[in-house]
Amino acid sequence: MSILRPFLSRVIHKGRLTVVLPDGAREEYGEPAPDFPDVTIRFTSRKGMRRIILDPRIGAAEAFMDGEMELVEGDIMELVALIRSNTPWDRGAKLHDKNWLGRRADWVKTRIGSINRQRQSRANVKHHYDIGNDLYRLFLDEDMQYSCAYWARPDMTLEEAQAAKKAHIAAKLALAPGQRVLDIGCGWGGMAITLAKLEKVEVLGITLSEEQLALARRRAEAAGVADRVRFELIDYRDLAAREAGRFDRIVSVGMFEHVGAPNFQTFFRAAANLMTADGVMLLHTIGRFGKPGSTDAFTRKYIFPGGYIPALSETLAASEKSRLIATDIETLRLHYALTLRQWYARTLAREAEIVAMMGVRFFRMWCFYLAGATAAFESGGMGNYQIQFARSRHALPLTRDYMAEAERDYGGEGSG
Repeated sequence: MSILRPFLSRVIHKGRLTVVLPDGAREEYGEPAPDFPDVTIRFTSRKGMRRIILDPRIGAAEAFMDGEMELVEGDIMELVALIRSNTPWDRGAKLHDKNWLGRRADWVKTRIGSINRQRQSRANVKHHYDIGNDLYRLFLDEDMQYSCAYWARPDMTLEEAQAAKKAHIAAKLALAPGQRVLDIGCGWGGMAITLAKLEKVEVLGITLSEEQLALARRRAEAAGVADRVRFELIDYRDLAAREAGRFDRIVSVGMFEHVGAPNFQTFFRAAANLMTADGVMLLHTIGRFGKPGSTDAFTRKYIFPGGYIPALSETLAASEKSRLIATDIETLRLHYALTLRQWYARTLAREAEIVAMMGVRFFRMWCFYLAGATAAFESGGMGNYQIQFARSRHALPLTRDYMAEAERDYGGEGSG
């Protein structure tokens, strides 16, 4: 009996997992079932098996990255989905991969690691976003939207779903000509440029990524909106000290996950101070269903150092301290899973280019990241929230009808 049997026999019930040990022996777990994949993995060394026992998530990732665990039947997406779909969050299931002490240690490491003072925030952004724009061009849509798309129809292309996301968000901002808009965490500029095209507004996009900043500026020039769209390399905390009360609208997409739990109140205080008295903000963020938690070791080490996915309760509690009114909340339950599967398929299709650019170990790491994230949104405890905030209860119309009307005008396909 292998050292993995106690863990795998407890987890795998539906679908078949075959494990080939380094000596050639085979073990099978689970039973074939509709909608559950059959996967075969082979271990080239017992070191890879020990890694998984010590910490199943980062252990499996590193064993896969280093070639100590190989996929014989199926791929890493199917392996992770098989494990996660056998332990669905919705049904109260848990992986039970760590005891109370291990979970507590993860919680402490997450809180300490996400303190994110300004120098550390810049380093964290550099780790993920300054690895080269060319990599992101290979698997993102044409507008380089690196966040959850909006799937108004299941047959949409990734490009259509990302355009729908931008229209959906723009509608919730209640834009009007002449407004000043701030995009916190502007990425490669797609959202800021789109808002300027949809309405005659002025937009400032801020980022901590030098790679993103340079490309965003070039894209604004190419789009013919550089007279109304600016980009700046600056921390939101520094901007709040410099330009209090200047912005009619704030949008932040996929940035709040990098703020870190110790800084949630700081973020909302800065946002409130940056807005006019009738200001409105739309926050689009990954969020965890249920109670607060911690960031797993793989994500902390390889993907988003300093990052933390907040529970809705944490987000709202922090916003309340600055008397921001949550005027609308939408939960996007499966939209990111659909987005991630598109990114994963495009990553696989460009394997040769990514390996030539970044190396085979990076390629395997990236595939594991996308597979794990997909499973978290399909069977785990993750979703996306779009939260609209206002400083005044009089800032927006009494009903939500304006959202659907604006979304149609902007070419979106959602219901508002």
